[in-house]
Amino acid sequence: MDKEDLLKKWLNNNLSDAEAKAFNALEDADLYNEIVSEAKRFNGNTHAKVVPFDTLDKKLYTRKSTSKQWIRVVSGIAAVFVVGFALFTLISKNQIDSFKTDLAQNETITLPDNSMVNLNELSELKYQSSDWDENRSLNLKGEAYFDVEKGKRFEVYTDLGKVSVLGTAFNVLSRDSIFKVSCYEGLVQVTYNNENIELPAGTEFALDSGTAIKSGIAIAEPHWLNNMSVFENASLAEVLKELEQQYNIDVEYPSSVNVNFTGAFEHNNLENALKSITNPLNLTYTIQNANKVIVRNGQN
Repeated sequence: MDKEDLLKKWLNNNLSDAEAKAFNALEDADLYNEIVSEAKRFNGNTHAKVVPFDTLDKKLYTRKSTSKQWIRVVSGIAAVFVVGFALFTLISKNQIDSFKTDLAQNETITLPDNSMVNLNELSELKYQSSDWDENRSLNLKGEAYFDVEKGKRFEVYTDLGKVSVLGTAFNVLSRDSIFKVSCYEGLVQVTYNNENIELPAGTEFALDSGTAIKSGIAIAEPHWLNNMSVFENASLAEVLKELEQQYNIDVEYPSSVNVNFTGAFEHNNLENALKSITNPLNLTYTIQNANKVIVRNGQN
């Protein structure tokens, strides 16, 4: 017996035991029973005649359509949730961790693999932490000292070159036209102008007027980690520019003074720093106010 005939016999309460069993096995049996029950309740007469098949069919069609609409709504909500979750996952996956230091500010950063970075002043560091285990790479502007845990290749990208290591301690300075890499432990590879330069511990790579120079270093870590700025045969202009940055001051000095400086100055005492610079060069200084220093030739 087809479904329509089975429904008509059910509405007329004329089902055999076998037919009743077949009807109850229908996918929509509960829905049919609910429709008839609701039709009786709203009729207001408990002895009211059961609605005709055509009426039931129309109600059933409406109910099915409504059910389908709800299914579409729920499906739409589910789709929005799935898309939202996918977008959240994508955003989280591509999230960039960024650190930036101001003038005379240093910051220590612990990377996801417990590698340590000391970020010097006026520097910026960016990396993607979500896939760090597979891609240990970051971007640096300025200067930073790295103490890298052993593992997969660790890469530092700068505007002037790339530094690659497996696990070591090294310092990178990339600011303006200056690019300098110093290796203190292990082995460092510097990529500059498509050329790979290997730096074992105790060596340094630096650009000098666009020329790459490899030399030795005799210190165990960068001086700036100990709040010192160290120079070797540097121009007075270069030294005083560093002083301005470290103390956030303006320094006025005669442009006619053409001398070089080898030595160091500390970062936490301006008076001592000025003495360290001016005394060896036979210069004098005056601190005008908290933001202004005047340096003069001592012979004047």
